[in-house]
Amino acid sequence: MRLAIFTDTYEPEVNGVARTLGRWTDFLRRRGIEVMVFAPEPGMDDASLQSSIQVQRFTSFPFFLYPECRLAVPNPVPVRRALQQFQPTLIHAATPFNMGLFGIHYAKKYRIPLVASYHTHFDRYLPYYNLQWMAKLLWRYLEWFHHECRMIFVPSPSTKAQLVGRSWREERLDVWARGVETDQFYPGVERTALQLPDSYAITSEQFVVLYVGRLSPEKDVGIAIDAFDKFRRSHPNAVMLIAGDGPSAGELKARCTRVQLPIHFLGFQSLPVLRELYAAADVFLFPSATETFGNVVLEAMACETAVVGARAGGVADTVTSGVNGLLCDPGSVDSFADALERLYQEPEERGRLAANGLAYSRNQSWDAIFERLLSQFLEAESGNTGTIVHHIGT
Repeated sequence: MRLAIFTDTYEPEVNGVARTLGRWTDFLRRRGIEVMVFAPEPGMDDASLQSSIQVQRFTSFPFFLYPECRLAVPNPVPVRRALQQFQPTLIHAATPFNMGLFGIHYAKKYRIPLVASYHTHFDRYLPYYNLQWMAKLLWRYLEWFHHECRMIFVPSPSTKAQLVGRSWREERLDVWARGVETDQFYPGVERTALQLPDSYAITSEQFVVLYVGRLSPEKDVGIAIDAFDKFRRSHPNAVMLIAGDGPSAGELKARCTRVQLPIHFLGFQSLPVLRELYAAADVFLFPSATETFGNVVLEAMACETAVVGARAGGVADTVTSGVNGLLCDPGSVDSFADALERLYQEPEERGRLAANGLAYSRNQSWDAIFERLLSQFLEAESGNTGTIVHHIGT
């Protein structure tokens, strides 16, 4: 198999899709499979663009609904030239924007087998930007975009069920699960050794609530802040850490400063500090109801931290409420505050949920997930649907 991946986000961009694709291409390289990636130039320094596989980069600008996903301006001449040299036997359209459109165009033009992956419920983002009127147009476009794909891979059973509910053919849909690197995310940390500014230092006596993720309207970070505010009125030893960045960062910081909430905004954090933050927290609070999976939930579990999430989307596929975490009503400040209160008052329950979460995470091996995915890609490449592969330029 010679796989060409067309994506609007890729490493070193830091988001769930980019990181998953980076792990996938690394796995394929280790298996000796040729891969070429077509991706936008990232919004960071060129020094970070080193890769062990071929990556063709194109000028790009941020997508307003999801700035970490960039809209590329591909030049068809170098794309066609690179594909002529590479001669892919399978094309993977990983995102439904400019680069993905190019992948679909070349797959159709040269009759190369085509697969896609569906990562994000963009329709659920629209209400947060007062763009509900776009929902029907968006779904029509997404249905057209995926129409020619032999297989469409989704991150969770709930995502698959939603698409089946929209009359997407179930036989073309399969779950591409998410894993966690247990050698990078694991329990154990001394709070006093955390690499935090002195003014943000936390002690063993404090009850630490953590949020990790993008700071944007669709993540409902404001719900987490309101729930923490309500909870801490009875527990002045509670403190909240927020690791992440995004368009809502300034507004959220100003709000917390205005009402003098003990919430520390740490900005984007990477390993090993990120692992230490997970492991140091008493509770991981993640109210987003728009996730197709929610990688951060699995990372928190792997660090043996009790998870409180929204009863919606991919988070509800990972968290079994009362077993390996707690699920709350989406958008309900009271529900999330009550969950924090429960885990504060019942440390044994908190420990039990954290231990079960750790056990669950250790069964989510990336290699096992990718082995299954590779077999599915090989099936799509084999031409079981009767599509004939024509080499580009012949």
